[in-house]
Amino acid sequence: MDTTEAAGPALFAPTRAGTSPVTSPATARAHTQRVVCEGWESPSRRARPEDVIDLLLVVSELVTNAIRHGGGLAGFEVTPAEDGVRLTVHDHSDVIPDVALGNGAFPRGHRGNGYGWPLVIRLAREICVDRRRTGGKTISVLVPLRPSPAG
Repeated sequence: MDTTEAAGPALFAPTRAGTSPVTSPATARAHTQRVVCEGWESPSRRARPEDVIDLLLVVSELVTNAIRHGGGLAGFEVTPAEDGVRLTVHDHSDVIPDVALGNGAFPRGHRGNGYGWPLVIRLAREICVDRRRTGGKTISVLVPLRPSPAG
């Protein structure tokens, strides 16, 4: 499946204060945390801490997989949505993971030795893996966030 891109993948993810170079799982987590605080949360709405932990875990897994198995990180975007945060990770590999359509446990086709992709499947929604016209692939997921109860 090909995706149409208006421009190449952004290696820098935009923030309100400028740009944030995302080159590692740690910088991706820090950028994502800023986006949640500045773009999803408000004075009357805070994300549940356990949901933010899940979100940051998914960020770590996707970015680590791009670096280790995808020929390197080609871009990373974080977009606040009403019901969570959409993560988009671009890498340089055309290979679509055999387990991309698994059910959250180790799918029968799982040949890896890690727990990363099954964890992503369990914690994220709307998972989409597309080959890019310019080479590589894009993985996009929505990680749900719930508001903390008032109190």
